[in-house]
Formats: sequence, structure tokens, C-alpha cells
Amino acid sequence: MKGVVAATMLAAWTGAVTASLQGHRHGRLFMKRSSNMVDDMCLPGCTTIWKTITGEATLVPVSVPTTSIPKPATTTCSDTTTTAMVTTTSVATTTITIMSAPRRIAVPTPQAQICPTPGTYTLPATTIILHQPTTVMAPMTTQVPAGIHTIGGVTTVVKVATTVTCPVATVVKSGSVTTSTMVQTRYVCPSAGTYTVAPITTSVGSKTVITYPVPTAYSPGTYVADKKVVTVTETGFVYRCPFTTKSDNMPTSAVPTYPAPTSAPAPSAEYPVPSISVISVPVLDKPIPSAPNMPIPSMPTEKHKHPKPAPGKLISDNDHFGITYTPYQSSNGACKSSAEVDRDLSELKRAGFSTVRVYSTDCNALENIGNACTKHDLDMIVGIFVKGTGCSYATPDIKEQVDKLSDWHQWDRVRLVVVGNEAIMNGYCTPQQLSNLITTVKSQCPQYKGPYTVSETLNIWQRPDVSSSLCAVTSVTGANIHPFFNKDVTPQTAGPFVATQLEILRTICPDHDDVINLECGWPTRGKCNGKACPGKPQQAEAIASIRKATGDKTVFFSFQDDLWKKEGECGCEQSWGAASSFSGY
Repeated sequence: MKGVVAATMLAAWTGAVTASLQGHRHGRLFMKRSSNMVDDMCLPGCTTIWKTITGEATLVPVSVPTTSIPKPATTTCSDTTTTAMVTTTSVATTTITIMSAPRRIAVPTPQAQICPTPGTYTLPATTIILHQPTTVMAPMTTQVPAGIHTIGGVTTVVKVATTVTCPVATVVKSGSVTTSTMVQTRYVCPSAGTYTVAPITTSVGSKTVITYPVPTAYSPGTYVADKKVVTVTETGFVYRCPFTTKSDNMPTSAVPTYPAPTSAPAPSAEYPVPSISVISVPVLDKPIPSAPNMPIPSMPTEKHKHPKPAPGKLISDNDHFGITYTPYQSSNGACKSSAEVDRDLSELKRAGFSTVRVYSTDCNALENIGNACTKHDLDMIVGIFVKGTGCSYATPDIKEQVDKLSDWHQWDRVRLVVVGNEAIMNGYCTPQQLSNLITTVKSQCPQYKGPYTVSETLNIWQRPDVSSSLCAVTSVTGANIHPFFNKDVTPQTAGPFVATQLEILRTICPDHDDVINLECGWPTRGKCNGKACPGKPQQAEAIASIRKATGDKTVFFSFQDDLWKKEGECGCEQSWGAASSFSGY
């Protein structure tokens, strides 16, 4: 995947600045990254050094070889294990093969391979076998504006007062050396609620992407990074090789949740959070912080229940009904933590949205987004995402999503279920296959009694084979209506265009209860499509027009830019982030 970014050094966990990666799909729209991060990513940057340190903290100087690939240096003692992995590449011809020295890698964190000059690179396959559960610090990135930000930490949800023990990442900086260490800490949760243990606070002077350590657990299994042939057209790229697993055990998501036992008695006294002890280190600028005392959130005494939406009520009382939301980092597509999801949705609530549309179930989407929606009183449109691997419940990826929905227990928040996103348009499903899949989802999720739909473009809905197959199994006609892809539409006429399309959509299935615009926005970058030109002023003008004409029936696309996706032929597929166009955000 092609990207344009600045140099990065992941050995410096906090305050590290990387530029945004490029890539978002839209016409075929949601180029969805899997939970294993199998999408290719190329990032320019300097040599990346990975260090995993467990035990008591100590500063480890960083030295970067520049001529050859050394064997990994591994030192083991009773309390501390340090593994350093460095890969460098020399280029002699246009076609280059990166040869890695034989080595055993502790954990399957993505490996960075340097692509210093344009050419074709062959990256050999790598296999890692874990024989026991392993928890390490993994790099997580997030894009933030200028200011002071609290990131990282471990989020835990408890139902009663209890004390949790969990691994947390701490960071110490001495001069130019930054050391990240994972330690166990105990945190007292005095009552039911959601707590974040040992977050990291950092300050940035401008909008940037920061990298910070997060404890990440890997289960036993065989992890494989397949052989890749990568063509690079620019200087200074770093290709990150992701691992997939051959076993049933998958690595847990970053920032794990540690639930408390439901019957745990409340402690007789409240204990202070202990400081994290460290060994004495010369020239130590800052001590390792102890886990801070977190404020106790107020918890409702009774779960909020929404009434079942009445027919024809997919509408808001303002001019922006909903917005699409994916729980991925804007820069690289990694999963967001539950705390980051909660922060995003609190901002959307303040901006006046009543509903968020979620495409799939990965990255703990149902749990993290569902909990945040309950907390901030937002409704949900949930979905089953269909890719090119199949269009039935027998397809493993679809079965996993359906089963997660079936086991979920927050249906009172759901206003609509969308099965497939442009699956017919992309050739992933026939109309009859999609109809059968909707019927299966209904049978697997009997606790949900609300409406179903699919998300296709209007021209697909107008096909007789589509309407004849889908009108009978859906009760809402849902479409993705993007005025930017009509070359005769300007930002000023975007709203009237969408309103006309919705009226046509209403005629497709006359017996349906309602229609809904499931995606609608305007990009800020890319090429002009006739009269439709991208740009920030153009986006603001187009969204204002859409809000005025049909905002109460529209799910706006989307919360943030998706820089980890491909630009597409229009050069616009990364830049649909529209949250800043709404007051209160």
C-alpha cells in the first residue's frame, strides 16, 4: 500500500511523530482491514528498533547498525529479558531481496522492513511459534490536535467494588534515550464503573500522530507473515509485515479489559494505588509514574431502555441524524482502545448526533461502541460486512460477525441492521444470495425485532432482480447516496440532489416503512469529478446543503479521514472525515 509519511522512530514510544498514511476505499467503499491487520502498509522512515523489556525498569542505550543485518542480541536473566531486532537493507539493483538473518522473534508484532530507494522488494516469509501466552508492549498510534492529551493505559470495567491487577506500560526518558517498561500494578476500583489505569499524558504543538506503548497479549499458536513482493516508487519507505495466525488462538486486542468477578465482596477499606518501584538509574529525568487516582464515574441505577422505533421513524429532530464510525486509528487502521472510542462518541454526542452507523463487529466494536453509546445516549445502526470471500453464513468471516451479534445484549440501542455494504455492486453477492443471508441473520438474532436493510447505490436498487429479491426480506430501503460522484453536482446543489434521490428510492419498495440515506458526504482532497470538486470549503458547503435538505434522514460519511486506505482513482478515498463540519465537535 502506497503512503506518504515522514520519518518515524518507534523506539521512542511517546511523543513520537509519524505522518499520516495514505489509503481509503469508498466507491467499492469500505476497504475493511481485518482484525489481523492483513492490509499492506508502507511507511517512510528511519531504521526502526523494537525492544521488549519485562521486569524492573532499566535504561537501554540504542545503537543502530548501518551496514549489515546483525544477529539478534538476546540477554536472559532471572528477571529481565531483552530482545532487539534490527533490519537494514543495502540496494544495488532495481530488484532487491531483503534477507533476514535466522532468528527467533519473541512475539509476532509487525516487522518493519526498510525500502530505502525505488525498486521491487522481495520480503521472505516468517513463521513464529508461541508455546505459551505472552504479553508485551506493542506500539499504538493515534492522531491528535495540538494540546495536552491523555492516551494509553488499561481500561477495566467492574460491576462491584474490587481491586484489579493488570500490566501497564510506563515510559522513562533520559536525554535522548526513551525506555518503555511493562510492570504489574494494582488498582482499587471503589465501586462499579469504568476505570483507566496508568494512562500516559503527552503534549504536542500541532496536529500529529503520536505513538505510545500498550500491553498486548498473544495466545499460543503459529503466526505467519507471508512472502511479499512490494513495488516501491518513492524513497525512504518502511514496509510493515503483519502476521496472521494458523491456530484458533488469536492475539487479544490492545488495551485488554479485565472484568471483576460478579460476586466479589466490597473491600472493607479503600487502599491507595501503590507507586511502581524501579531500580536506581543514573541521569533519570523523570520517575516512572504510579497509577493515578481516577475519578469515580457516576453509574445509572437502572439501564436505559429505548422504546422500539415506530415504522417510519428513522429520522432525527435536527439536521444531522447520524454519522458513520469505524473503531480504527485514522493513520494506520489499528484498533482503537475503548477509552478512545468513548472519547470519540462523547464528541459526536456533543455535536448533536443521535445515531452512529457501525459496519462490522471487529475491534470489539459491539462492546466498545455499544458501551459508549449507552453511556452517551446514542443509538446504533449495526451491520454485517460482506467481502469477496463469500456471501453466506458458511463464510467464516460472516459467521463470526453474525455469531457476535447473536451473543450481544444491547439490542435496545439498535435502530437498524444493515446486511452488506455495496456487496451487490462489488460483485460479492447476487441479489438472491444477499436475500438468503438476511433471512439467516434474522434467524440467528431472534432477540432483535427491528427493521433490516441493505446498503447499495440507487442504480443497484433500481434493477428488477434486486428489488424483487430484497424488498420482501427488508422493511427499510437503504442506499448510499454520494452527490460527489455525479459530475453535474456542485457543493451548493448537493442537498437538492440527495433529496431527489431519496424520493426515487422511496418508489423502489412501495410497501416499506421507510427510506434512509446510509452514507453521504464530500471529500476534502482528490481530483475534480466534473463540477464536483473536493476541498475543505467545498465539503463545508456541501454538508451545509445536505443538512438543510435531508439532514434528518442522512447518515453522514464519515467521522474521520481514513489515511490507511488507498486513494482510489479519484484520489479522494482517504479524505471524507466530516466531524469538524458540525458544531460542538
